[in-house]
Amino acid sequence: VVENEIQARIDNIFSNLERLEILSSKEPPNKRQNAKLRVDQLKYDVQHLQTALRNFQHRRYNREQQERQREELLARTFTANDSDTTIPIDETLQFNESLQNAHRGMDDLIGSGTNILQGLRYQRVTLKGTHKKILDVANMLGLSNTVMRLIEKRAFQDKYFMIGGMILTCVIMFLVVQYLT
Repeated sequence: VVENEIQARIDNIFSNLERLEILSSKEPPNKRQNAKLRVDQLKYDVQHLQTALRNFQHRRYNREQQERQREELLARTFTANDSDTTIPIDETLQFNESLQNAHRGMDDLIGSGTNILQGLRYQRVTLKGTHKKILDVANMLGLSNTVMRLIEKRAFQDKYFMIGGMILTCVIMFLVVQYLT
């Protein structure tokens, strides 16, 4: 009864705080901030009161439940072979077997994961070697391309030298024939 009365008063305080909040917004601007701050502080305090009431109710409920359970245990009579006092050995064995199967399954998963990781490491080493060989071949081809370009350039220059030499030789022969005859 007292808790319900306290809860009703807290609800009444909340409704009054809502009205106060509306009234604080109608205050002059210089007092509005201070009034709003006081209303917020009151709301905060009331929320703490409500939380304290809930905690008290929760503790009371737990205490009553414990007392009920205690009374049930004290009022209960046990017999020698009561079904509530037997140990379920079959269920325990089945549970233990399930745990052992789960452990074996996890060991198998870890083993297969280790094998997969080793395979990936081996593939990485193989790919690194292949990558290195490809880079070596690419460097060789790059060097070969450079050499081929130099040879073509040299052949082009040699053609001009040959044509120039032939023309120079023809001119010298013409001059020699012209002056000596």
